[in-house]
Amino acid sequence: MSTKEFDVLVIGGGPGGYVAAIRAAQLGFKTACCESNPYADPKGEPRLGGTCLNVGCIPSKALLHTSHLFEEAGHAFESQGISVGTPKIDVAKMIGRKSTIVDQLTGGIKGLFKKNKVTLLNGHGAFAGKTDAGWHINVGEELVIAKQVIVATGSAPRHLPGIPVDNKIVCDNVGALDIDAVPKKLAVIGAGVIGLEMGSVWRRLGAEVIVLEAMPDFLAAADQDVAKEAQKLFTKQGLKFNLGVQIGEVKVGKKGVAINYKDKDGADQKLEADRLIVSVGRVPNTAGLNADAVGLKITERGMIEVDDHCRTNLPGVWAVGDVVRGPMLAHKAMEEGVMVAELMAGQAGHCNFDTIPWVIYTSPEIAWVGKTEQQLKAAGVAYKVGKIPFLANGRALGMGDPTGFVKMLADANTDRILGVHIIGPNASELIGEAVVAMEFAGCSEDLARICHAHPTLSEVVHEAALACDKRPLHF
Repeated sequence: MSTKEFDVLVIGGGPGGYVAAIRAAQLGFKTACCESNPYADPKGEPRLGGTCLNVGCIPSKALLHTSHLFEEAGHAFESQGISVGTPKIDVAKMIGRKSTIVDQLTGGIKGLFKKNKVTLLNGHGAFAGKTDAGWHINVGEELVIAKQVIVATGSAPRHLPGIPVDNKIVCDNVGALDIDAVPKKLAVIGAGVIGLEMGSVWRRLGAEVIVLEAMPDFLAAADQDVAKEAQKLFTKQGLKFNLGVQIGEVKVGKKGVAINYKDKDGADQKLEADRLIVSVGRVPNTAGLNADAVGLKITERGMIEVDDHCRTNLPGVWAVGDVVRGPMLAHKAMEEGVMVAELMAGQAGHCNFDTIPWVIYTSPEIAWVGKTEQQLKAAGVAYKVGKIPFLANGRALGMGDPTGFVKMLADANTDRILGVHIIGPNASELIGEAVVAMEFAGCSEDLARICHAHPTLSEVVHEAALACDKRPLHF
C-alpha cells in the first residue's frame, strides 16, 4: 500500500467537499479530495459534485426548465399571440440534455481542481488511526496521512420500510430524474422540496400526479401565508394532495404500484399508479467512515457532532454539509466548507445560519430567509408586516406571471428585517437581496430607501419594505 501525505484531506467531493478543497488549496495548504461514487458514470470513474450536481439540484432544474417551456408552449403562448400548434415532448432527448449539463459541470470541477492544484483521489475515505504525522485515512488501495481532515460525505435518500426502490417503478430522487416516459398516473410520497419539484415536472408533461403527505399541514417549514398560497396554486395547476395520511402496504408489479393508506380521517384508501416517487427526506452518509476506530462522535440519527464552527470532537477533524446539523442544502455546505478552510488558516471563517436562503423551484418559485410569522408569534416577538402581490407589478404582468407575493417581517421596535418570504416569478433570484440586507443587519427602511430599477420584479421587494411602514406607492 502506497502512502501519500497532505496538509488537508477532504473526504467527499460534493458541494461542501469540493469547495472546501479548493479554498484550502487557495490558502496554501497541500490538499487532496477523495471521492468514490461514480453516479452511473459510463467508465465507472468517481464523479465530483455529489448528489447536488449529479442526481439532485442541477439535473432537476434542467428538467424543471424543459417542462416549464413545454407547458408555456401548450398553454401560455396563445394568450400572447404566439401560435405553435400542439407541443410534443421527446423524453429521451430531455433526459439526454440533462445528462449533458451534468457531464459538463462534473468535468468543470475536475478542471477547477487542476487549476487550484487539488489532488483527486479515487476511493472512499475511512479512518485508520492517528500518529504524530497526522490522521491516517485509507483511500482505496492507498494510505493517506493528513494533518487536517474535512468530512463531507453528504447524504442519501431516505427509503421507507417495505417499499423496495428499484428506480424503475419505484423511484427515489435518482430514479425520478431518469423516468423514460411520461406516466399516465404518478404517485409521490412526500410533499417536500423533491416531491413538489419532480411532481411538477411530470405533471406539466401530462401525468396525473397525486401527492401523499404524512404531515397534516402543507409545507409546514414555510411561512403559513406562502404555504396556503402555494397549495392553492399547485392544486389549481392539477397537482392533487392528500395530507395527514398513513402509508400502509405497498405492492409493486411490473407495470405499476398499488398503495394502501389511511387518509386524514382514518379511512382506508387505495391508490394505483404507473410510477411512484418516494421523497421522504435524506439520511447522512457516515456508515463507511470507520468512525468507531478513532472515536469520532456520531449521533443516533447518524450525524457527526460538531460545534458552531464545524469542529468535531477530534482535533484536526472537521465535518460539513449534510453529515452535520442544519439544513441539507448545497449552498449551506459550501459556506461551511469555506468557513472551515479559512479557520484552518487562522482567518475568521463565517457561516450565519440565520441568513441561509431556502428555495423550491416550482412554478411559481418559493423562497425564504429568516423567521416565519408563526415562529415570531411563538417567540413573542413584536413585528410588523409588509406584503405586496406581484399582481401590482408591471414587469410581472408583462411576463404573464403575476402570481404570488413578497412578504417582509421586521422588528416592530428596531425595524430590523427578521424574515422575507416570496412566492412568485424568479423568487430564487429575488431572495438574494433579502439575504444581503439581513446579513448586514439591514432594516426595512434601508430597502425602502434604495432605488430599484423600473420595471423589474425587484420593485415588489421594495414595495414590501415600504409596506412595513404602511406607505407602499403602487398598491
